[in-house]
Amino acid sequence: MNELRHVPRVIKRSDPARVEIEWADGVTSSFTAAQLRSLCPCARCVDELTGVRVHDPASVPVELTQTELRLVGNYAISIVYSDGHHTGIYTWPFLRAHAPVAG
Repeated sequence: MNELRHVPRVIKRSDPARVEIEWADGVTSSFTAAQLRSLCPCARCVDELTGVRVHDPASVPVELTQTELRLVGNYAISIVYSDGHHTGIYTWPFLRAHAPVAG
């Protein structure tokens, strides 16, 4: 059952500012475009050698949107943001680990 935690059943881009993922175990994760941009794991945002974030998440505007969402194989998505950024690859385990906690 644990392996189902990282398998998306449905990925919805319900509006330009939000991405929702329904996981195979029934949990739903909802991210704003700004949250995902702030988490971007690409080499431009996180130093490849040290793992230190070099992109300041505070610089991401709250009203940021995503203009395109693409599947990357069977393991990730990539997103094109309204600020032009497009190099991040968000794997299923990464997204699940960083999903906002519903409260």
